[in-house]
Amino acid sequence: MLRSAIWFGFVTLALFFLSSAFAGDVVVLTEDSFENEVGKDRGALVEFYAPWCGHCKKLAPEYEMLATSFKKAKSVLIGKVDCDEHKSVCSKYGVAGYPTIKWFPKGSLEPEKYEGARTAEALAAYVNTQGGTNVKMATTPSSVVVLTSDNFDDIVLDETKDVLVEFYAPWCGHCKNLAPIYEKVATAFKMEEDVVIANLDTDKYKDLGEKYDVSGYPTLKFFPKNNKAGEDYGGGRDLNDFVNFINDASGTSRDASGQLTSHAGTVASLDNLVKEFLSASNDEKKAVFAKIEDEVQKLKGSTARYGKIYLKCAKSCMEKGADYAKNEIQRLARMLDKALSPAKADEFTLKRNILYSFA
Repeated sequence: MLRSAIWFGFVTLALFFLSSAFAGDVVVLTEDSFENEVGKDRGALVEFYAPWCGHCKKLAPEYEMLATSFKKAKSVLIGKVDCDEHKSVCSKYGVAGYPTIKWFPKGSLEPEKYEGARTAEALAAYVNTQGGTNVKMATTPSSVVVLTSDNFDDIVLDETKDVLVEFYAPWCGHCKNLAPIYEKVATAFKMEEDVVIANLDTDKYKDLGEKYDVSGYPTLKFFPKNNKAGEDYGGGRDLNDFVNFINDASGTSRDASGQLTSHAGTVASLDNLVKEFLSASNDEKKAVFAKIEDEVQKLKGSTARYGKIYLKCAKSCMEKGADYAKNEIQRLARMLDKALSPAKADEFTLKRNILYSFA
C-alpha cells in the first residue's frame, strides 16, 4: 500500500509539472496550471485558441517567434490555452472567438484584451510596453535565396528549377515595401524543391542588372525550366498575385500560407481510371488496376510521385474493402488537425486529396 501511495504521489506530481509543459517556447497553460503561472510575479500574454481554428494556425509561427524572443525575459510569460480542452478557463475570461489574446498584468487576473496586429513584431512592441521590457525580436532565417555573381548561374540557370528573381536596390522605397511580401512568397514555396524565390542586390552586382536590362527597381523576372533567357513578371505584387502566378507557371498547388490546396496531387488521367476502378466488379478491378499501373509509368516529375500514391490507395481499396478510403480520409483529417512538420503535413494532405477520388 505504501509503495502504491508513493507511486501515485510521484505520478500526480509529474503530471502537475507536465501540465505547464512547453510547446516550443510557448508555455502551455491548463485548468490546473493557469493560476499557478498567471497573475503572479510576472506579466503574461495569453493566447486562447482552438486546434481546428485556421486563424490560430496562421498565428502560430508568429506567436512562437514571439515566445522565442521573450524566453529569457523573466518578467514576462508568453502562454496559450487550448479552449477545446480547457473550456472552463476560456469561459471564465469571456473568450468568444479564436484566437483571443489577453494581457494579464503582474499580480492580476483581470486581463486587457489585445486588439493590435497579429504579427510577432506588433505583439513584441505591445508586450514591451505593457511589461516594461526592451526585448528585440529574434531573427529568423529568410526563405529568399540571396544571389551573387558567384552563384547566379548555378541557381537561376538550373534547368530543373523555376526561379523568380527580384532585382532590387537597398535604397529603393518600393523594394522595401515589397520585401515582407516577397519573404512570404518564398516561405509559401519553401517546400517545393523545383521552385526558387530569389533576389539580387543590383547596386552590388551592376553587371548582372545590365545583362538582364534592369532599368528600375524592383524588377521581377521569371526563369522557368524551359526558358533561361528570363521573362518579365508583370503581375500584381500582392501575396496572392505571386502565389497564383507560381502555381500556374510551375504546376504547384500552394495557398498563401504555404499549405497544399485541395487539388494538390490529383492527376486527371488517373482520376478517370479511378472512376472505372470503382464501378468495376471485384473480378474486374485487377484489370483496371493494371491500367492504372501503366498510366503511372508514363508520368514524370512530381506527378510520378503522385501516381505511386494512387497505386497504393487502389491496392488498399482492393485489400481492405469499400470503406477503406472513407475511413482513411477521416484518420488523416484527425492527424492534420495536430501540430505536424511541414513535410508530414504535405504527405498527409496529398494522400487525403487523392483518396477523395476513391471515396
